Amino acid sequence: MKRNLGKMDRLFRVLGALALLACAWAAPLPLAARLAAFGAAGVYLLFTALSGTCLGYALMGRSTCPLPRG
Repeated sequence: MKRNLGKMDRLFRVLGALALLACAWAAPLPLAARLAAFGAAGVYLLFTALSGTCLGYALMGRSTCPLPRG
C-alpha cells in the first residue's frame, strides 16, 4: 500500500498512541476494559504511524504526504 501520512500526521499519531497506551496502563478499570478501550486504539495509531499508511485515508482517497516535486 502507498504511504499516505505526512510527517506531522505521523508525529501526532505517535503522541496520541503513547497517550492512549498510558491510559490503558493507568486507568482504574478492569484489564479487559482498558485493553479494549485504550489499548486497541493505541496500537492501531502506533502501527499506522510507523508504517506510514492509514486504511481510512486510503478508502477516502486522502493523503497528507507532500506532493512530489518534479
